Amino acid sequence: MAPYEPLWRRIRREIQTKIAAGILKPGDKLPTTRELADQYDTSGVTVRKAIDLLIEAGVLEGRQGVGVFVADTPDENASG
Repeated sequence: MAPYEPLWRRIRREIQTKIAAGILKPGDKLPTTRELADQYDTSGVTVRKAIDLLIEAGVLEGRQGVGVFVADTPDENASG
């Protein structure tokens, strides 16, 4: 059986995977917290935790009153 993974970690991982796969590209806007909460059947607080950690890591960029976007350089190592 797989070890328990908190939902916020799964959300964070899945967003990172979509960015790595090119599904989400730099400048792309993420769904709203409410839309993501509905998608994962969880609370906005759980979604916010995943988003906030990705913003802290520089993967995402929050713009007050506009939304959350994929940062221009989601992975410093990608440039070589």
